[in-house]
Amino acid sequence: MKTALKTLGLLLAFALTLAFGQATAQSYPTKAIKFVVGFPPGGGTDLIARIVGEKLAERLGQPIVVDNKPGADAIIATEYAAKSAPDGYTLLAASSGAMTFSPGMYDRLPYDTLRDFAPITQLATYPILIVANPSVAASSVKELIALAKAKPGGLFYAAGAPPFRLATELFKRQAGVDIVYVPYKGTAAAITAAVAGQVAIAAIDMAPALPQMKAGKLRSLAVTSPKRSAILPDVPTMAESGLANFDVVIWTALFAPAGTPRPIIDRLYSELAVILRSDSVKERFASLSYDPGGITPAEFGAIVKADIAKWTRVAKEANIRAQ
Repeated sequence: MKTALKTLGLLLAFALTLAFGQATAQSYPTKAIKFVVGFPPGGGTDLIARIVGEKLAERLGQPIVVDNKPGADAIIATEYAAKSAPDGYTLLAASSGAMTFSPGMYDRLPYDTLRDFAPITQLATYPILIVANPSVAASSVKELIALAKAKPGGLFYAAGAPPFRLATELFKRQAGVDIVYVPYKGTAAAITAAVAGQVAIAAIDMAPALPQMKAGKLRSLAVTSPKRSAILPDVPTMAESGLANFDVVIWTALFAPAGTPRPIIDRLYSELAVILRSDSVKERFASLSYDPGGITPAEFGAIVKADIAKWTRVAKEANIRAQ
């Protein structure tokens, strides 16, 4: 009898929890939602968050506020989001850097990607672009390698987040060159440094650099994806430039703090899936060389887990540690 009553109580509690969650999702949202971004305005993650946030605000009927918290390879913003209330009103617009690259590059992090976050969906995927200041005597990766070998330790590169650094360190390792890493707080700062000639090259996401490339202030050398970018079809891949099997594609995605009610996660995903399939967003993303996301939370969760394992292994094999 006691066992039956206990079972009945558990079933009742589950039913009440489910009903509460469904009611919460039906009324959600009732106020502004915050997208936390770990980089300054002007970078790829910030740009994607603002494009998607504007469309999501229209569908939900509540403002989406982008809250930029740059610094420490987005660790500050990621920790802040991890410790936020799991109520659907503070979400993390994160790059793959903080979520899947940093775990393999830092000895300790104040958050655990798999434990502290609930994945919602990928917003976009995109390659890394290697660019040079026009004064650098290299118009291709092969020429850059020759220049770097002639001046070991005499060239500097800018990177604004772990994926950009890891991509360049992999290039250095495969090419057998010594180019000195200079950290910057985000892509916008890395672009500024390359344009000003403070560094010879930079590893960046493509969209924020397009105006500078069109103005002739940056020279594109290669993309890190397996295929060329539709927006820069004349720029070769790293593999085409002589570095076999070089493949680094990164993403921007939306996460909620762990413990956020499932119905809220599902509501957000369903709205984002529609947004990311819309012609207006696909056209906007295509003009910036972004591929729209939209996979389910479960599918995305599997990618996150696999990416952490992959990039932790790569960082360990290449002995790449965060500074």
